[in-house]
Amino acid sequence: MLTPIRTILLAEDNINDIELTIAALRSNNVANEVVVVRDGAAALDYLYRRSAFASRSPEPPGLLLLDLKMPKVDGIEVLRQVKSREETRTMPVVMLTSSAEERDIVASYSLGVNSYVVKPVDFGKFADEVAKAGCYWVLLNRVPGDAPESNRQDR
Repeated sequence: MLTPIRTILLAEDNINDIELTIAALRSNNVANEVVVVRDGAAALDYLYRRSAFASRSPEPPGLLLLDLKMPKVDGIEVLRQVKSREETRTMPVVMLTSSAEERDIVASYSLGVNSYVVKPVDFGKFADEVAKAGCYWVLLNRVPGDAPESNRQDR
């Protein structure tokens, strides 16, 4: 059975960062569908199939790229809920944020974030960081329920 190509959920309120993130993923041949939500409440609705996302596929995203400072519900609270619920606990979460504050980094890791990436100001560096994170978490990392490489039949 083929391992499905899972969606990347990008929770980001800044349109420039959204465009840069998608461009960086695409320029590095990450072909996964990227679903964009502009606030933390929408991220939770998507993850738990509520409101506008009630009819989406039950397959969870393969990666959550999460901004820290968003409207309605901040990234820390989204992370807290993701890591506290059985159905999303093993989903990789990368905090992709402009905050280099030690308290934000500590809070994120204490809640179970998989990686914390500070957005560089320079586009080239930003693209490199997003590409590295996307490639690793989507292409190389395995979570429970993924078929082991030796059992995949897509060769």
